[in-house]
Order: sequence, then structure tokens, then C-alpha cells
Amino acid sequence: MLKKEFTLILRDKHALAALFIMPSIFILIMSMALKDTFNSERAFIHYTLIDQDQTVISKKIASSLKSNKTLLLYDEIITGQEQLQQALNSGLHFALTIPSGYSDKLTEDTSDRILHLDVASDVKRDMLSLFRGELTRITMQLRIQEMLRQLEPMLPGITEESEVAMQSMKSRVEVHFNGLKPDQHPTSTQQSVPSWIVFGMFFIIIPMSTIFINERKQNTLMRMQAMNVSIPVLFIGKIVPYMLINQIQVWLMIGVGIFIVPLLGADALTLGNSVFGLFMVSTGLSLAAIGTSIIIAVSVNTVEQATTIGGISNILFGAIGGVMVPKFFMPQSMQTLSNISPMSWGLEGFLDVFLRGSGARAVLPESLALAGFGIILLLVAWGVFSRRTRNGL
Repeated sequence: MLKKEFTLILRDKHALAALFIMPSIFILIMSMALKDTFNSERAFIHYTLIDQDQTVISKKIASSLKSNKTLLLYDEIITGQEQLQQALNSGLHFALTIPSGYSDKLTEDTSDRILHLDVASDVKRDMLSLFRGELTRITMQLRIQEMLRQLEPMLPGITEESEVAMQSMKSRVEVHFNGLKPDQHPTSTQQSVPSWIVFGMFFIIIPMSTIFINERKQNTLMRMQAMNVSIPVLFIGKIVPYMLINQIQVWLMIGVGIFIVPLLGADALTLGNSVFGLFMVSTGLSLAAIGTSIIIAVSVNTVEQATTIGGISNILFGAIGGVMVPKFFMPQSMQTLSNISPMSWGLEGFLDVFLRGSGARAVLPESLALAGFGIILLLVAWGVFSRRTRNGL
């Protein structure tokens, strides 16, 4: 049985190529596409500065804004209201105007001190809050410095001491992402590799169901049953080769993430702390994919039906489960809905190991859920195949 199945699989070289090459290409594309999304220093707010004050204080505001890596200065000079409106409609988020006389009254509570901010109509509230927060921080810092300068004759050295204290405060926060080392941050590769491993493993639905239906049409299955080959043995003969293919897929995709993705400029994949945990998740995921493949194969009549249903199932599982679009981009309702997809269970298991540094115990629930899902589908497929065999279908 195993020899027969391996022979049939190796004959279909195009399907094998799709199983290994397609997920590899997706990993390379998505790792590059999501690279800036995971980069903490990328600029995602575009602003321009209209300085009508032209003083040391206004230049300090400009310098402080420019030093923020999340802010990108608009590369065109705004000279009029019409040009400002056009810029706000074509990618510019904020236009900050520093009015004349702003610096002279920095420490006074007068309306002359108010900055003017023009905002694009499609700017999200969280972006506005971030930019206003940065402006507030900068202006408060400048105001404190100006007040300290005025106090310097009465309290010599207070300005210098305050500068030292403020600089030391910046280095007192240690960023520690959950499951990662201090100051280590998650990367696009750690998101894309698990996602497309999961999708690629489920892609066996198409070649597996195609072979099964062709065997049924050619009466190969009938001849094997006439030789007293039981349905469990028949299914095991199909499960083992595809489980092996799935494991090869997993480690090939991991190799792509570790060795090939860095050559294109993205971050290399890190394995995490538990190779056994990866094996547990991949085994459970493989059973789920094989169970889905066989239930489709025994339920339809033609290769076209199997290909269509298998392809649609794959896309739906991937879209809902966070493969096509990462879960953190989804609203809360969609994140809850994603839990119905077995791809989501496998993806969470892989992310536990790759991204969160968890071990085998942490991925045990996902592994058991995937294995249980696959076994249930295999039992249902056994019942459907037995009934169709008795009815001569």
C-alpha cells in the first residue's frame, strides 16, 4: 500500500512542485511585504511644518519632530492654502503651523502660544492622538527648559542637573516583548513562515483527493477490497506518505525562513525553544489536513468537484484563520470568529513556538485539538466510504 501510494505521488511532479514551491514563494513575498509593519522604527505618519516664528524654539520643535522615527517630513514646501489642501488630500496627514511670536510667550498661558494643526480628513483618531501626544511632550519639555533658564540666576546649575536627569530617564525603560529576550522584537518572518506552513500543509487536499478519486474511477479501490484490504489499511496507506510530505514541507519552509529570506533583506527566522513543540503542532496539523482531504475525496464524484471544494475550503480556512491577513489587523469580532478555523489552531501553535518562545506543554492544547479534528474527519470518511462502497457508488 505504501509503495503504491508513493509511486502515485512521485508521478504527479506538478502537484509536488506546488506543495513545496508555492508556500516558499508566499513566505518570501509576505516576509518582504510585512517587513515595515513589524519594524518599530518605520515612519507611518507624514507631516509638514510651517514655521512662521523662525526662532531657536521653533527650530527645536522642528528638530525634535524630525528625530522621531515614526514621523516622516513631507518633502514639498507648502506655500499656500490651496497647496496645503491638495497635500492633505494626497498623503499628507498633518500640517503644523508655528505662529509668529510663539517663542516669546512660550511660558505664558495666552492664546498666542497655541499651535495650529491642519489634519487630513481620513486620519484615524489613534494617529491624531499619537501626533498630539508627541507635540505635547515636545512643547512641555521646551517650556520646562525655558522656565529653568529663567531660574538659573537664582539656582545656579539647575539647568544642567535637569538635563542630566531627563537624559537618564530615557534609558530606564527596557522593552521586553512577551516570549522574547529584552530589546528583541518580533519580525515579519516569524509571522509569515508559520502562516504559509499552515496553508501549504492544507494544500495536500488537491493532490490527495485527486489520486483517491482516480483510483475509484479506475476500480483500483474495488480490486484492493477484493484482495481483503480493509478500509483502515487503505486509509493508513494514504495517511503515512502525506504525513511524511507535510513534515518535509514544514522543515523546508523553516529552512527558507532561516537561510533564504535574509538574503532578500528581511529578518531571519528563529526556531524558538522547542523543536519537539514544532513536531507536535505539525503532526496535529497534518492529521487535520489529511482528514479534510479524505472526507472531501470520499464525498464527491469528480476531480473537478474535489479541486473546487478543496481550493475554496483552503482559502476560507486561511482567510478566517489569520493566514491571509494577520489576526492583529482584524477587529475583535473577526479574531473571535477565527477560532473556528483549524488553520487558526495550527497557526497559534506555531506562533507559540516561533514568536512567543513557548515549549511543548504550551502547544499541547492546539496539537490535541488538531489531531482530534483530523481523527474525527477520518472516522466520518470511513463511514461515508463504507456506505458508498456498499451502494456501489
